[in-house]
Amino acid sequence: MEGLFKFETVSEYNALNNHETLHPLVNIIDFSKANPRSWGGAKTIKINYGLYCIFLKEVKCGDLKYGRNYYDYQEGTLVFVSPGQVMEIENSGEMYQPIGHALVFHPDLISGTSLARSIQEYGFFSYKMSEALHLSEKERQLVLDCFSKIKYELQQGVDKHSKKLITSNIELFLNYCDRFYDRQFITRDNANRGILEKFEELLNGYFRSEMPQLSGLPSVAYFADELHLSPNYFGDLIKKETGKSAQEYIQNKIIEVSKNRMFNLEKSVNEIAYELGFKYPQHFTRLFKQRVGLTPKEFRNMN
Repeated sequence: MEGLFKFETVSEYNALNNHETLHPLVNIIDFSKANPRSWGGAKTIKINYGLYCIFLKEVKCGDLKYGRNYYDYQEGTLVFVSPGQVMEIENSGEMYQPIGHALVFHPDLISGTSLARSIQEYGFFSYKMSEALHLSEKERQLVLDCFSKIKYELQQGVDKHSKKLITSNIELFLNYCDRFYDRQFITRDNANRGILEKFEELLNGYFRSEMPQLSGLPSVAYFADELHLSPNYFGDLIKKETGKSAQEYIQNKIIEVSKNRMFNLEKSVNEIAYELGFKYPQHFTRLFKQRVGLTPKEFRNMN
């Protein structure tokens, strides 16, 4: 049995959490003001958001262990949701009091602003719940300070400066989150190396199997799924670890494998292209020429 809830407006979310609507498109939520919740008899609750929501969960679960080291980054956890996403909650059926804060804003708030042009660059809006951002105490205080500045603007009433000041503060907050995620990737260095090693193993296994002929060229989404990561988190992790995008890393492997197969003169360049998963051999030739500076035939003749 499932329960489905939809929030299309900030005022709807304000009503759920006992907050006054000071601005129709944005608010800072203090969940301690909300009534204790019980979602009824549904075992799974699905919440569909038509809003951007950033939740600061005030839950301390103890130290996190990354590799052989412990990091006390659980003074708070940030979870990001963008419009159209659905969040699932396992429901125990018991009454509970929500704890923490949230920044919620409607997409219309940022239309025509610099944030509207850059918001797609914040890949963490597409991360899984398990890839949430864990904060140190200093980082948590900085987040609360950003929320406080936005709340201050909301309390001044709406005027011609409101939109610019509020969206500027939201953009500043998201830039801090970018920095915090960079820190988290660094502190999880040992775990990330393990993922990179598994990625390399999966890539090698892919080209040793019949998968290229059956499914075509390997995709970033395929390996992210195999590693139980969201495509955005996986892509960001590979970029941080190698300096290359996940797509570039895959293409480099394709070139490496194709070079080795060129020495088998019993197979034509077209046959090799099909074996690698290319639907059209000319696409293989184009990629090879871009990366190597020679066509496959020229490379074969030289070697």
